[in-house]
Amino acid sequence: MTTRLHPERVARESADLRAERLARLRELVPEAFSEGRLDPERLRRALGEDAVDERPERYHFTWAGRRDAIRALQTPSRATLLPDRAASLDWDATGHAVVEGDNLEALKLLFRPYFGRVKLIYIDPPYNTGNDFVYPDDFAQPLQNYLALTGQADAAGNRLTSNPETGGRYHSAWLSMMYPRLFLARQLLREDGVIFVSIDDHEVHNLRLLMNEIFGEENFVAQVIWEKKYAKQNDATWFSTSHDYILLYARNKSTWRPRRLERAAAQLAGYRNPDNDPRGPWQSVVYTCNKTRAERPNLYYPIKHPCTGEAVLPSETRVWGYDLSTHQRHVEENRLWWGSNGEKDKPRLKVFLDEVGTSVVPDTIWHRADVADTQEGKRAILSLFKAVVFDTPKPARLIGRMLQIATDPQGNDLVLDFFAGSGTTAQAVLEQNRADGGNRRFLLVQMPEPTGRTDYPTIAAIARERIRRVSARLRETAAQAELALAERAAPEDLGFRAFRLAPSHFRPWQPPADADVEAYAAQLEAFADPLLPGWSAEDVIHEVALREGYGLGLRTEPVAGLQGVTVHRVHDPDRGQHFLISLDEQLRLEALRPLALGPDDLFVCRDAALDDETAANLALQCRLKTL
Repeated sequence: MTTRLHPERVARESADLRAERLARLRELVPEAFSEGRLDPERLRRALGEDAVDERPERYHFTWAGRRDAIRALQTPSRATLLPDRAASLDWDATGHAVVEGDNLEALKLLFRPYFGRVKLIYIDPPYNTGNDFVYPDDFAQPLQNYLALTGQADAAGNRLTSNPETGGRYHSAWLSMMYPRLFLARQLLREDGVIFVSIDDHEVHNLRLLMNEIFGEENFVAQVIWEKKYAKQNDATWFSTSHDYILLYARNKSTWRPRRLERAAAQLAGYRNPDNDPRGPWQSVVYTCNKTRAERPNLYYPIKHPCTGEAVLPSETRVWGYDLSTHQRHVEENRLWWGSNGEKDKPRLKVFLDEVGTSVVPDTIWHRADVADTQEGKRAILSLFKAVVFDTPKPARLIGRMLQIATDPQGNDLVLDFFAGSGTTAQAVLEQNRADGGNRRFLLVQMPEPTGRTDYPTIAAIARERIRRVSARLRETAAQAELALAERAAPEDLGFRAFRLAPSHFRPWQPPADADVEAYAAQLEAFADPLLPGWSAEDVIHEVALREGYGLGLRTEPVAGLQGVTVHRVHDPDRGQHFLISLDEQLRLEALRPLALGPDDLFVCRDAALDDETAANLALQCRLKTL
């Protein structure tokens, strides 16, 4: 074991995605590296001559601004997520979270704590119709751009802008916005995770190509058609559009399988038992197939009608669906149905409900009767707020269908929505958990886009209030129905933790404008304490925890039994890991002895709080990191 005599520094920014990918590649193909750098020629040889396409003309997908989008992805974030207890509900008991801020910055911050942990992602991004908003990422200073977008716009009006089709880069601007966000989303998915993306005709073709590149076209599962409305637009110039699309990709399609859906009442209604068959309800299906006599001569044979005794032959263009031996078995098992009075001229086959089961494989057409439509989404907002505070909400039943297909009710599955809008995904998770006793958790990210309202000034504020009202309604419903919620495996979680994207608490290094020695000395003196003025212990602890890969559901508590020093224990219940942190201005080894720190313990403190002796001793005892 290597002894660390000098403490490590707590990271000042989010993960460097480029460095992490290179590290994983180095682990898989070490021979592809030379003098610390990736050698494309060595990589080509390691993968084999046929693995690399070097043709000058080959199929690929690109757009104007792609390099900038990649640069936006690779630029680490120096932001943090501030806990907002006042805007939260049941902070100490909940596992749900709502983040207010630009989703690209937020996803970068969530990369370490949630890498490979999300079971289901659903997003409803801007459809790029020319009026919807896009996110103009500032590749050099993304956080400053975020702050400008959230009401602190500069004189140039650097805030949310529309993307008119006359702008010249109509599709490219939208793709550049989507690329880094989808790339990060894939990194967060579990091996058995999936992503659903709502989209319309404007960008479905480009989105499909983009997701093929990011997720792999081999992981495409389905392009679902959602019947979003019933009323026809008779004033439409060409066609009345009644549907949108939902693209579904798996992290690993070869191992992922959808959960089967319970048959709807209409599907079960077809199963009856008019002949009192002891095997229970059944429905009949056609006994012929779409093959001709010439194609399937063995399926062209006479069947004796049980009532008339006549020989019945199929059509020469549509023969029986079963060979003679199978047909004889059907007769012996009383599986042929000729009608209640034998009135049918050809038999039908009885299919029993007990044999097919009460569940079905999901279909690619989702009807409004089964998963609701946009009108139901609007009515849900109106019933909660008694006003139309959000114009385009998706219905909760639509997302509920996705939860039924892709999550395990008792799997403690994490559901992420980083275009959260009014918070429909949160409502869907809470209501589905109530319906099946599940313990799913939601994690929402929503831009604080201004609404022009005084009661709910941002869309993020609408989302938080919606969750509060849905939670209150569910509590009231439970009380009225006297539901035995205490008998659940765990208490029903109807709260959420609120967080806000904000600048880091760590002082950024700003080299003096000139090479003046005194200016450098002043800057170094300022860095004696890396924390900016105005910090709070809870905020700094959460920032450090994010940098160390701890989730937003972390728990903190002061360590008891210490004299003259304050130490907090930070625990991530999902990962079962913890670390200790002290933000005191001065630490003495004697005061820390009761902690009994060992080699596996991580202890974090301010660098200026340690003298050389204390730092050396702590570095020998444990994993020491300083601010």
